[in-house]
Amino acid sequence: MAGFPAGVARAANGAYAVDAADISEVGSCKVESWLQAATNTDFSAVANPSCAVNIFTPVELSLQTVRSRSDGDWSNTIAPRAKWNIAPTGIGRLGYSFYAGGLFDALTGENLTAFAVVPATYRLSENMRINVNAGWLWDRTVDRHYLTYGLGFDWKFTEVLQWTIEAFGQAGATDTPSVVRPRFQTGVRYRPNEIFSVDLIYGHNITGENANWITIGTTVRFPAPDQRPARERTGHL
Repeated sequence: MAGFPAGVARAANGAYAVDAADISEVGSCKVESWLQAATNTDFSAVANPSCAVNIFTPVELSLQTVRSRSDGDWSNTIAPRAKWNIAPTGIGRLGYSFYAGGLFDALTGENLTAFAVVPATYRLSENMRINVNAGWLWDRTVDRHYLTYGLGFDWKFTEVLQWTIEAFGQAGATDTPSVVRPRFQTGVRYRPNEIFSVDLIYGHNITGENANWITIGTTVRFPAPDQRPARERTGHL
């Protein structure tokens, strides 16, 4: 089946599919991980370590590993990705970035998909932002190309709670209608400090399988030496 494999095409926003334009501070790292279970028994376990480094220009590098079950079949995949910020975000100002990567079978090394995405973020305030994603996905297993899209809204409504709602998907030719139907997620993030956060998310059709999903995710952040975490430096969520 064509479509986003579970856990793929995430970047700087953990288990959420619509990415923000920001990248981490150079020298900082983080480990995002999440478990997803669907009403049709599909399942995925994802670990996504990433670090921001300076290679001529700041770039955030990640290597996502996914153990998933779809239609009763298990698979192991890895997804390397690089992300560059092009225009910084700010209140009342549009920022955008670019990331690209691929998905590989961890056992055979076969390249399953390639993708490129432009995330844009408009900050309404320090605690609210709108994220828009547009991109391209090549599903090499069926040799089809898709336009990808996403629209999300983040609201930090208390000092420790953030609500996210997003719709995303892909457009193109397919033999399975649910593959090109819009996908939906909404969830709450609990972030008691700058280092750790946990997410509880409900989603529908998030990998093109037309099922309901529950996701539990965590993020552990490692700020750059002698640097304060991003929220303390900018005031933004």
